[in-house]
Amino acid sequence: MSKKKTIEEINEKIRNGKAVVLTAEQVSAMGKEMTHTEIAKKVDVVTTATFGPMCSSGAFINFGHTTPPMRMEKITLNSVPAYGGIAAVDAYIGATETAMPNDSYGGAHVIEDLIGGKDVLLQATAKGTDCYPRTEVKTLVNKNSINEFIMFNPRNAYQNYNVAVNSTSKLKFTYMGTLLPSFGNANFSTSGEMSPLLNDPELRTIGIGTRIFLGGATGYVAWNGTQFNTNKPLNEYGIPVGNASTLALIGDAKQMNTRFIKAAYFEKYGVTMFVGIGVPIPVIDEDMARSLSIRNFQIETNIIDYGSGNFEILGQTDYESLFSGEIYLNGKTIRTAPLSSIKVAREIADLLKEEITKGRFLLTEPVSLFPKTKGLNNLEIRL
Repeated sequence: MSKKKTIEEINEKIRNGKAVVLTAEQVSAMGKEMTHTEIAKKVDVVTTATFGPMCSSGAFINFGHTTPPMRMEKITLNSVPAYGGIAAVDAYIGATETAMPNDSYGGAHVIEDLIGGKDVLLQATAKGTDCYPRTEVKTLVNKNSINEFIMFNPRNAYQNYNVAVNSTSKLKFTYMGTLLPSFGNANFSTSGEMSPLLNDPELRTIGIGTRIFLGGATGYVAWNGTQFNTNKPLNEYGIPVGNASTLALIGDAKQMNTRFIKAAYFEKYGVTMFVGIGVPIPVIDEDMARSLSIRNFQIETNIIDYGSGNFEILGQTDYESLFSGEIYLNGKTIRTAPLSSIKVAREIADLLKEEITKGRFLLTEPVSLFPKTKGLNNLEIRL
């Protein structure tokens, strides 16, 4: 049994340039040759990453006061509505909000444009008050002219996610992409053995206050994400099968990079935003080394029928099969395609590894860990 390491001990090794930092894929490969005890002794930090569509994302913006001052009530940015019911010149723009009738451009595009240094058209109206007499404004803003530009994403980095198929005879357009009729394809959106919450399935080291890589900048875990669910069945390797835990994330969008924040439009569904996330996981003991050695064939998820409208579970598969390009369901071979980018996830894991190795990124002890048991309620229709 190896000695348990503390996060502070690991940080001291990072400061002294002595920490051994590997990516999740490197540790998964190492697990073929070494025991968990050996990995726990040798490795200090493992970098995990994902880059995929995360609809539940957005940004708070403070525009700064006009002269004379104004309490902005109806706000648009490049014709995309932003929520102004916060304070005088604060707003929240959601990634999936669209500039109707042009629903192929939305909040995600505004966020990407601002991160990229572009000017964005701000238009706002108000009824006017004694203390805020101005009633309208129309001007260009960018990330250098606004006061705050804070990315706050209520639900990111799903621990696991469904595989989407379509059993019907009609083409279906979904947030999981276009699904061909009669099981013509299967789409999935998790980075498998690289995925952050699959490498720490019990969330032993990830909690409120955890420092992460978010969109090319330093970010933090602010809370458990919405639809956080720990009441999912586990497979024999202790991995939740299907949708499980999520993270609420926050970071300074002014420091982010459009390489890792990308707007996207899914045909006949709408706008979403690809978000790059990297989470460093400290190898504190043998159990953590065991979790970090997880491989794609050990991670299973549900195959869901998105065509019927009932989201019926049709079967299960593993990520080794998904990444191979085909799965089998009821004797039928189905082509698979990832919505998330493994290439960019690897880039994030490598960048985070470099930052830690060079002593520029220290780990944080969570202020509070997440609940161990938490389920979901469905909306009860009462009218």
